[in-house]
Amino acid sequence: MRSIISIGISLLLLSLSFTTQAKSPEGDDNKVVHESHRAVFEMCLFKAIKSAEKSATLAEIETQCEKRIARSILNEDSGQDIELGAIANRMIREKRTAANPYVLTPHKMNYILPFSLVNEINRDAYQEFSTWADDLKDTEAKFQISLKIPLLTGPFLKEGDQLFFGFTLQSWWQIYSEEISKPFRETNYQPEIFYFTPINYHPWGGNSALIVGFEHQSNGRSQLLSRSWNRIYVNYLYEKRNFALSFRPWYRIPENEKSSPDAGQGDDNPDILDYMGHFELGLVYKYNNAFEFSFKGRNNFATHNGFIEVGATFPLWGKLKGYAQFSSGYGESLIDYNVNQKRFGIGIALTNLL
Repeated sequence: MRSIISIGISLLLLSLSFTTQAKSPEGDDNKVVHESHRAVFEMCLFKAIKSAEKSATLAEIETQCEKRIARSILNEDSGQDIELGAIANRMIREKRTAANPYVLTPHKMNYILPFSLVNEINRDAYQEFSTWADDLKDTEAKFQISLKIPLLTGPFLKEGDQLFFGFTLQSWWQIYSEEISKPFRETNYQPEIFYFTPINYHPWGGNSALIVGFEHQSNGRSQLLSRSWNRIYVNYLYEKRNFALSFRPWYRIPENEKSSPDAGQGDDNPDILDYMGHFELGLVYKYNNAFEFSFKGRNNFATHNGFIEVGATFPLWGKLKGYAQFSSGYGESLIDYNVNQKRFGIGIALTNLL
């Protein structure tokens, strides 16, 4: 906790740094909306430190001012009383550590499932490539690592907008297959670049944002085991308090047909949309800051092939959270994209979605 001396020093430094200040009366929020949000943040911090209780930390005061700025960006002079939801609060927390070289910012969920049981594996894909296809076990480990880096923000973009680079890695590890030296059966690599912008649309009193991005996904294999595709997507985000919704349709960038099945150039999986569909719907609800429930679903209405995934995090001890996941359908991994699977796994969540 910051002492009153450190708060006083911060107040003095802020006073010396002001070359220009807003000419608005105390507490008049509307007259500072059109100023630089950096100047507004400094003004808010200056006033808050003067009136803060002795027990307040500088981090708590900064968070209050960042929330005030976020509400003004979402409001855009609509006159509505904006309430920040789970997505907005997550982005505020991320922004506080974005410039810290010792902090990695999570993108999607990060988890480790030491125990993951699946009812079907695409063993046919490995038959001509290895001798251990028949020794693959239905029990394996699964983990996901997902990070993002802000590439562009601040004065170069519209207020509240950000450009990100994201990277997600998913791996399925045959850790219980001692006879074949415990290989990594499949690993999917998913780099993407995306642009985030809040929009002045507040259905049912919530907040909205749009993400436009380009995404590549492949398993890094060659010849008969190679799987990959590229897509452009638009993602609509909606938040209200502890609830968040994501609706993400996409367009697959077409590739040339392969001259032969083992050719290095060409489309590895021309029918992937028949199984992966054309959109993904995501839902997340955070209950009592201890439990988080998530849903992810895809569908191709022409082929009636789809996929659902439900997950739940729960407290264990300290910051460590347990994570249980169930999925059913097509496309959990690229090597299994055309195999109908049911999977249940349990393990540890390193980060939540919200």
